Amino acid sequence: VSYLVVPLFALANAGLIISSDALRAAAESPVTMGIFMGLVLGKVTGITAFAWLAVRLGWAALPAGAGWADLAGAGLLAGIGFTVSLFITGLAFDDSLLIAEAKMGIFGASIAAGALGMAALSLRARHAAAHPSP
Repeated sequence: VSYLVVPLFALANAGLIISSDALRAAAESPVTMGIFMGLVLGKVTGITAFAWLAVRLGWAALPAGAGWADLAGAGLLAGIGFTVSLFITGLAFDDSLLIAEAKMGIFGASIAAGALGMAALSLRARHAAAHPSP
C-alpha cells in the first residue's frame, strides 16, 4: 500500500501540471533535459564510477553475492530523488516557468530511473536464478 499511496501523495502535492503544452515545453527546455539526464544518467554513472574507484583503490569491496550490475541497478534507483529535488528546485529558481520545467524533469526522471532500475535488477535476479553460483 505504501508503495502506491506515498508516491501518489507526493505527486498530488508537487504542483505539477501535466498537459500537452507543458510536455512540449518541457521537451524543449534545457532545464528539464539537464535535470532528467542528471538524475537518470548522472546518478548511475557517479555511483558506479566512484564505487569502482573505491574497490580498485582497496577502500571498499562489493558485498558478497553482489556484482557490478547490481550496483548499477541500485544507482539507477538513486535517480528517483523526488522530494529532495523538488525542495532544491524551490530554492534554486524564482521564475515560475523554470520551476515548472524543473518539476517536469524531476517527475520524468523519477519515473524513468525507477522503471530502468527495476528492470535492471529484475533481469539481474532472473539471470542469477538461472545461473546459480557454485
